Amino acid sequence: MRSFISQSVQNMKPSGIRRYFDIAATMENVITLGIGEPNFTTPDHIMRAGIDSLMAGKTAYTSNSGTIELRRGIAAHIERRYGVHYSPDDQVLVTVGVSEALWLALKAILDPGDEVLVVQPCFVANAAAVEMAGGVPVIVNALIEDEFQVTGAQLEAAVTPRTKAILISYPNNPTGAILDREHMLQVAAVAEKHDLMVISDEIYERLVYGFEHICFAALPNMYERTILLSGMSKSYAMTGWRIGYATSTAPIMDAMRKLHQYLIMSAPTIGQHAALQALVSGEDDVEAMRQEYDRRRRLIVGGFNDLGLTCFEPRGAFYAFPNIEATGMQDEEFCERLLMEEQVAVVPGSAFGESGRGFVRASYTNSYENIEEALNRMERFMRHHG
Repeated sequence: MRSFISQSVQNMKPSGIRRYFDIAATMENVITLGIGEPNFTTPDHIMRAGIDSLMAGKTAYTSNSGTIELRRGIAAHIERRYGVHYSPDDQVLVTVGVSEALWLALKAILDPGDEVLVVQPCFVANAAAVEMAGGVPVIVNALIEDEFQVTGAQLEAAVTPRTKAILISYPNNPTGAILDREHMLQVAAVAEKHDLMVISDEIYERLVYGFEHICFAALPNMYERTILLSGMSKSYAMTGWRIGYATSTAPIMDAMRKLHQYLIMSAPTIGQHAALQALVSGEDDVEAMRQEYDRRRRLIVGGFNDLGLTCFEPRGAFYAFPNIEATGMQDEEFCERLLMEEQVAVVPGSAFGESGRGFVRASYTNSYENIEEALNRMERFMRHHG
């Protein structure tokens, strides 16, 4: 009997993250620095807003775009923080996490064979999302020498007549890099020169350290060229609530909403009520979590450097990205042996793109005490292999 699995799915690479999580799940006493999920629970007042919505019988579909109250809250948040105005009526779409928002954005603008410049290292789903939307991902490797900030020259060299968009994710998963204003303007110049859209995933916008996040849509002449993606998962410890959002010009959002109507109908109603509470009253929670992440960030970066694993300083998100070449191992081998010998789970940098090879991603979303213990175990590991 013939295979009924499509060729496009057969050709798609599996996630380079899941393998290590699956192994760790079968082991005891594992400290995971692998998963990109806050170890905080959703703040009580946000949970109560979701529960109260259920108790009030708000269990039906919402508007396809999301509740008008949440869309107003999102628009107000963006304008308050970045001075960028979006109409909640036709320029804001509430999605099932940023993953849906990304696919909708790509599918809305791509015709089969259109190319998207995908800046790596990046979240493992980015290139796959381009493929699933019918496009062709063209990888542009941001380098450690540039602090993992993509340059205009790199993008310019990758542009072809088929290029339709640039996909960037800053603050960055897995490196923790930010994109400063100078480099943002370089990206903007390439987009304007070649008439390209920029899809800017800013899910970690609130988790920055010693740096002020710049919204890409706020740059000169970029408002109409930007599809801005963000959500509640990371900053508000709301991963399981599955609320993301997208904003752009009305025609782009109309196209994305059309896809969303057929694919999803509407984002979870309970999650939307909780998300509104987070935006209205969650500022103190965000700041408290950000400060704790910063404390853990300094611990883990200092710890890696003390171990001889030179660590790029993350300025955003909640990941450290140390170089492990001093061990003489490839990153995949390092991760597997560290897990098997010392029960510490990290992720090979090559899972996030070729420019991540020779690095590993270690999330500092685990507790301070667990990070300390993980570093102790890694010190023992390095005595044997360093």
